[in-house]
Amino acid sequence: MTLEGREAAGPPRATLLPTANGSGPSQELEGHWPEIPERSPCVAGVIPVIYYSILLGLGLPVNLLTTVALTRLATRTRKPSYYYLLALTASDIVTQVVIVFVGFLLQGAVLARQVPQAVVRSANILEFAANHASVWIAVLLTVDRYSALCHPLRHRAASSPGRTRRAIATVLGAALLTGIPFYWWLDVWRDADPPSMLDEVLKWAHCLTVYFIPCGVFLVTNSAIVCRLRRKSQSGLRPRVGKSIAILLGVTTLFALLWAPRIFVMLYHLYVAPVHRDWRVHLALDVANMAAMLNTAVNFGLYCFVSKTFRATIREVVHDAHLPCTLGSRPEGPVVDPALKPPGLPKGAER
Repeated sequence: MTLEGREAAGPPRATLLPTANGSGPSQELEGHWPEIPERSPCVAGVIPVIYYSILLGLGLPVNLLTTVALTRLATRTRKPSYYYLLALTASDIVTQVVIVFVGFLLQGAVLARQVPQAVVRSANILEFAANHASVWIAVLLTVDRYSALCHPLRHRAASSPGRTRRAIATVLGAALLTGIPFYWWLDVWRDADPPSMLDEVLKWAHCLTVYFIPCGVFLVTNSAIVCRLRRKSQSGLRPRVGKSIAILLGVTTLFALLWAPRIFVMLYHLYVAPVHRDWRVHLALDVANMAAMLNTAVNFGLYCFVSKTFRATIREVVHDAHLPCTLGSRPEGPVVDPALKPPGLPKGAER
């Protein structure tokens, strides 16, 4: 996800809404489309602003609550899966702040896209880095659960909290490095030059890095996990599907479904019909961006649905947060019971 959703609808003074954008078609296909002087209208209207405001207002507090709960679970159990889920939630928080708040709402709606191009391009680095981190931490979780189920002895010997934290730190560093080339992500609503080979390479690099390669890993490892569980069932053993496996299958499936429209529309925009010449592609990219951003807020519901331990930890966190407020509202000084208790029976009288 990039800040391309902020630039699309007409001149900056005509509308303040963040809408979809991307680069134009390749030069080979430029002649197949008639020259249209006006850009495609933003038919989504104010819906994106309302949607992203609700998504940020609900999703950010929920992700912060999830972070506290997963921190407690990771500290108590020291299981690698909780560390990976904690890192995944932190990446979702960064994505919501950088893309939804700073990108779509602040720069797009509040500042009306009157932002220097260098600032926009610099923000692209953080946006792509956040996306890459979120996706590839999910890949780490997938590989870890595959190893735990299919190679339990090797996983038990090699797994440790320190190694898990080093793996997460490596992915975060690599995500930041891979986000740097996207500083040159071409924005045709600002750049007058036609799309170049570099722009096409960056588009494909984005699709491969955040969707095609991770989904290939998800497909292979999840298929191996399902086949392993099926073989156990056929051999007469009752397969036990752990909560971490169920969460893994849910997280990867939701990601594949919610990100598929954006990848399809981006490639369609690149090779078939550009956004700024076809209002239908413009609308499709708006909807695809909103669906992709929904992926940052749905994991909390999945965790609550699957794991009783997570639900109990959430109740504990909420109770602990509510308790200081309750204690702070009590009057100072000794507490006197307003009701007089009847005198009790002497000791041993009930016998």
